Amino acid sequence: MMSSPMSSHASRRARLQSLARDRKCSAVLVSDVVNVRYLTGFTGSNAAVLVPVDGEPVFATDGRYTEQARVETELEPVLVKGDLAAELLRQAGVQAGGPVAVETHVLTHDTYSRLRGLDPPVELVSASRAVEELRAVKDVAEVASLRAACEISTAALELLVSEPLVARSERELARRLEAYLLDLGAEAVGFDTILATGPHSSVPHHSPTDREVAVGDLLKIDFGARVDGYHADCTRTFVVGREPADWQREVHAAVESAQARGVAHARAGAKTKDVDAAVRASLSPTGYADRFVHGLGHGVGLQIHEDPQLGATTTGTLADRAVITIEPGVYLPGRGGVRIEDTLVVTDGAPEVLTTATKELRVVG
Repeated sequence: MMSSPMSSHASRRARLQSLARDRKCSAVLVSDVVNVRYLTGFTGSNAAVLVPVDGEPVFATDGRYTEQARVETELEPVLVKGDLAAELLRQAGVQAGGPVAVETHVLTHDTYSRLRGLDPPVELVSASRAVEELRAVKDVAEVASLRAACEISTAALELLVSEPLVARSERELARRLEAYLLDLGAEAVGFDTILATGPHSSVPHHSPTDREVAVGDLLKIDFGARVDGYHADCTRTFVVGREPADWQREVHAAVESAQARGVAHARAGAKTKDVDAAVRASLSPTGYADRFVHGLGHGVGLQIHEDPQLGATTTGTLADRAVITIEPGVYLPGRGGVRIEDTLVVTDGAPEVLTTATKELRVVG
């Protein structure tokens, strides 16, 4: 009889076991709820999972989530009252099995102190962001969810910019876009929508206000849907109501060319700082390089910002099947700004761009 294929979550746990084995640990205690979701499928707000190098994982939660855990995971939950991490170590009986890696980057000082004070004692070492390292490379199921989130996002954007926009407030348009995301099948909005008009578009992370859209405004929209827990991230910049002014065309063309350069350089094996440098080199002859005031991009997945990071001082290398953003911008205080951002899947060749909305400077509204 053929064995059934390993589930995505079991496969991820197997990869973590391999990492733990390489690091001479007996087990990894995962307490960050995002990492727990990645390894088990559990979407609740309180859980931990102990993944031994050899043997079955032990999943713990509290009484609110036992039924949910049975539905969402392949694991029978251990019901715990109190400190999940400490109780997992006690109930799993790993005290004599060698050092246990714990997520020191997310544990509070009090929790870590309790773990160090267990009787009998457990030797603790740092997990060194082991699960985040795994999450940086997406599997087939993750890419499918990200692709769906991006398809919903670009469809929602087209619906919004096909409407009349003049005299409507930033706040109204942002809420309208978010409603489209949900209507088209998103489980939630991926993050607070950045919708900025006119001079507000020069603020990279502007929060929508009651300012009304005017003819001739730049309209910058940074937004995304969430599907199966996975986030899309897309930014496009438009001109409202009339043909662009010369300066608007110039800035947009500079950003569009730089963004294309970044996408072209985003290949497996590329150093993250080199991708950033290629984009800044593209902007340099335009005179706008000093107005690109943030990093080039970041990983996207179960969190809107995750590993890897792309910037001038980052030290990582892009892996095959990393999902990242490329999002240069130029911001001219008091006048306006342009950002163009795609979510894409890194490959050995040209990346797969998931946010397929056109990047040309369009007149809308």
